[in-house]
Amino acid sequence: MNSVYKDTRTLIATRRLLQDGQVKVSEVIQECLNNICKTEPTLKALLNIQEEQAMEQAREMDRQGPDTNKPLWGIPMTIKDAICTRDMPTTCGSRILANFTPGYDATLVHRLKEAGAVILGKTNLDEFAMGSSTENSALQTTHNPWDLSRVPGGSSGGSAASMAALQSLGSIGTDTGGSIRQPASFCGVVGMKPTYGRVSRYGLVAFGSSLEQAGPITTCVPDCAALMSVISGHDLLDSTSSAAPVPDYLGALERRNDLKGLRIGLPAQYWEKKMSPEVYTACNHAMQTARDAGAETVTVDLPHAGHAVAAYYIIAMAEASSNLARYDGVRYGYRDMEATELLDMYRRTRSRALGEEVQRRIMIGTYVLSAGYYDAYFKKAAQVRRLIHQDFMRAFEDCDVICSPVVPFTAFSIGEKVDDPLQLYLMDIFTSSINLAGLPGISIPAGLGGGSGMPVGIQILGPAFSEELLLQSACVLEQALGPLPLPTALI
Repeated sequence: MNSVYKDTRTLIATRRLLQDGQVKVSEVIQECLNNICKTEPTLKALLNIQEEQAMEQAREMDRQGPDTNKPLWGIPMTIKDAICTRDMPTTCGSRILANFTPGYDATLVHRLKEAGAVILGKTNLDEFAMGSSTENSALQTTHNPWDLSRVPGGSSGGSAASMAALQSLGSIGTDTGGSIRQPASFCGVVGMKPTYGRVSRYGLVAFGSSLEQAGPITTCVPDCAALMSVISGHDLLDSTSSAAPVPDYLGALERRNDLKGLRIGLPAQYWEKKMSPEVYTACNHAMQTARDAGAETVTVDLPHAGHAVAAYYIIAMAEASSNLARYDGVRYGYRDMEATELLDMYRRTRSRALGEEVQRRIMIGTYVLSAGYYDAYFKKAAQVRRLIHQDFMRAFEDCDVICSPVVPFTAFSIGEKVDDPLQLYLMDIFTSSINLAGLPGISIPAGLGGGSGMPVGIQILGPAFSEELLLQSACVLEQALGPLPLPTALI
């Protein structure tokens, strides 16, 4: 292995070395495979590893030489297993899709490949992205690289854990109510949830269609910006895709080296909520660091924030009930072969191949959509959703961005909350609002908790299509706060 690469842990630095011919693609891929070999037996972040295919592709790229027209040439990537990948299994962490291999790539995967990325594998997740700890995966439980006895968060826990363990140089997750930002916080990496419509949803296996967005999980903000530039943009295959122009996110980072003139809103409803002392201390320190960099902090009001979790779960479960009706054993996926009648086959297939949490959400979603309860639950949640969006719009009249903790506490022990779904739902108290409003947000490490020694994340939220400002602000704050040490799994 070329010694010049050994101290490099970022996509941007590695890309420069590859383009200059100082390292080979096969060396970069092998380094990631070495980290996988070292960490994966205990981490269990990956559901599928494309070792032979990736090395074959890398050797061919080395023969052809660097391609300066491809911004991700030779960069190894992992993809959350709720995103379709051609000729590669896409299981959604569920037994019902355990043998499903799509015949096409999701648009964002196609764009990554066109940019020269090498897909190294698929990452674990809570089944159908329904969960906050990756304990709901039907295939395996992922562990946190900082402490193997703790969860990595979810539902994109496999992607966050994989990135923290340097199993690749970039990963793609999905965020329906915080599922990129929360595991990024737990694992000490950067995670961005884009504006709804900024990244094509074509090829995402649907859970909550009006809520979810795919986005990058990386080790630093510039890497996040580089991936956003590739995966963003209009897609004719996705009716929810926005035609808004895509800025040069990476180039924008060079235009800002401080936070002077930036007004940061601090919602009282978030900062006065109960959170662990170590989370409050780390996030408060991050805000003081932002002030030292020139930012002004102001108090803003989000009066309906307290209703966000209830509204989010009603809407998300209703959409899940509708979206998951297709998994009936007839068209594709698992089918129970013991049934003798059609209705019995439906019942046996879904009860045996769908996990407890997925079944719970389908049942609740069906209930809130039923004729007698639609107005009382789903309609009311939709009205609250509009009020939450209006709250954000008013708040952004007084500030440029909003900051808050990502989660009220650091990563908890595996098994600690698995039997209390309500406690897991309440973890989304700081994250689900912007999914309801369709707004962007980014989580960056704010430091390590003084008590647990686990990573703490702080999130920066902005108006629709303000990703450029969020990335600029996050990059300045990230540099001021300084990097985290390597997680335990890599030492």
